[in-house]
Amino acid sequence: MARNLRLLRRASGLTQEQLADLSGLDRNYIGKLEREENSPTLDTLEAIALALQVDVERLVQREMPASRQVMR
Repeated sequence: MARNLRLLRRASGLTQEQLADLSGLDRNYIGKLEREENSPTLDTLEAIALALQVDVERLVQREMPASRQVMR
């Protein structure tokens, strides 16, 4: 999930701070999710997915290869 989150955030052109603002979360928490230091709740996944304009499934699917084009 962590790698997908990072890839999708970057593909959206968002910083951790911007994603945090859009999702109503703390920037430090976004960073911890990207480093796999925290496990998100379903509510958190939904907030992040909404902010990134993707389905929750995109966040939790098997990790996407870094070279693969990220499509919404």
